Amino acid sequence: MLLKRRVITSALAVVAILVAGISLQSFAASSTGVSNLTGAGSTFDYPFFNRAFYLYAMQNHVNVNYSAIGSGGGIQQFSEGTVNFGASDVPMNAGELNIAQRIGGAVIQIPIALGGEAISYNLPGIHTRLRFTPHVIAQIYLGQIKSWNDPRIEAINPGVKLPKLPIVVVHRSDGSGSTYIFTDFLSAISPQWAHRVGCGKAVNWPVGIGAKGNQAVAQSVKDTVGAIGYVELAYVLQSKMHYGYVQNREGQYVLPTPATIANEAAQKPSVTSKDFSIVWLPGKNAYPISGYSWALLYRNQRTAALKKMLVNLLTWMEGPGQDQAAAIDYVPLPANIRRQALYLLDTVK
Repeated sequence: MLLKRRVITSALAVVAILVAGISLQSFAASSTGVSNLTGAGSTFDYPFFNRAFYLYAMQNHVNVNYSAIGSGGGIQQFSEGTVNFGASDVPMNAGELNIAQRIGGAVIQIPIALGGEAISYNLPGIHTRLRFTPHVIAQIYLGQIKSWNDPRIEAINPGVKLPKLPIVVVHRSDGSGSTYIFTDFLSAISPQWAHRVGCGKAVNWPVGIGAKGNQAVAQSVKDTVGAIGYVELAYVLQSKMHYGYVQNREGQYVLPTPATIANEAAQKPSVTSKDFSIVWLPGKNAYPISGYSWALLYRNQRTAALKKMLVNLLTWMEGPGQDQAAAIDYVPLPANIRRQALYLLDTVK
């Protein structure tokens, strides 16, 4: 069954209208000579895609109709052949690839974006930016730390008068690559989390309320006093949310910034669709909850015209398009990662 396309309203992006099935861009599809591509998936990528696809349409007369329905939904629509490409913050696994290959043949997965998951919170009256250790984050999401004035939070935030306020945990309710990155991090640092919950695009959360998409999680945190959530950095910054330091593997407390996310990625110069995790790597000033997002396409396209349009778009996204990522606090892909992606794009037929 085809997934029903969502209506997404967002003040985050350069173009403030997205209705599923309608182009991200205001560039009119009825204009002479305009072609169209369709994609679906990651909300992690949406602010970057919105900006980049708008510019690409203006320059190349190719509209990209992208539905930000989450990585899980994007993988499903791509596998069903209802969109030209998918986007996911975690590559397709063996089972997902088997389903897709039965419909469209071999699948190519290339890094398309690099970002980080910020730990955002809503504590009115607290003007000092909070610190979080990995184990405190895990204990909050396991339901073991229930109040903001818990001694374990106070111990790492000396001098901050934390309120006696219940912690409201917010997490994704849909199949989400952001959830994969976050739970990959928690599994790396907490044996209890790894055993009890594990890592995945969707998990059985011990506590909390769910929201569909990065924007909905961000809004839930903003609307709920005492809330905490994991949200892609671009959403946090553009929504002017509070977010904290996270202790990295070197013992440093670091904020998610383009520089600290780039430092984390630099610890693993090469990634593949089978070896892609960059969470909790050793490295000075490295932000430990970082990850790549991936574009998904079939190696054998239905027509030469479709192949040309899709390869041209993704080649541009790997090149000049990365400037649009940098403009809104994503991290431009490292040069070696771009070369790897362009090599794979050359194999599309």
